[in-house]
Amino acid sequence: MANVTLKGNAVSLAGDELQVGGAAPDFQLQGNDLGDVSLADSAGKTRIIATVPSLDTGVCHEETKRFNDEAANLDGVVILVVSTDLPFGQGRWCGAEGVDKVTCLSDHRTVAFGKAYGVLIDGGPLDRCLTRAIFVIDGDGNIKHVEYCPEITEHPNYDAVLAAAKS
Repeated sequence: MANVTLKGNAVSLAGDELQVGGAAPDFQLQGNDLGDVSLADSAGKTRIIATVPSLDTGVCHEETKRFNDEAANLDGVVILVVSTDLPFGQGRWCGAEGVDKVTCLSDHRTVAFGKAYGVLIDGGPLDRCLTRAIFVIDGDGNIKHVEYCPEITEHPNYDAVLAAAKS
């Protein structure tokens, strides 16, 4: 299990920490159109999966906007931003912010994705939200890069994520 803090206080996570070289777990998440989206839907492409506590917080907002901007320079790469925000709220936020190059997905129904990827916060003020983490998965479903951000309120290492996605 990854060691994560929220403003310096330890946070418990449900599920096991994923490792580079392992197979990425498949998932069923809900898109803004309320349809189901799985990892298999983007097979053959490199995937960046960013998990965030909520699009309505400053760092999550900035991170998602940054990945939306970076998407123009990433041919053959799909960027998924996953939270437990409701799909309606995600759709409203994306529309208001002009976010149209990343796909925001919700794990609100079952939080099975959060458990499978070891990012589900278990207890405390962010209970049932997802911690900030990044996964880069190749077209065959193998994990190329993992970053569980040690402090939820801090940004991921964008340079490392983008380098992994381009390699």
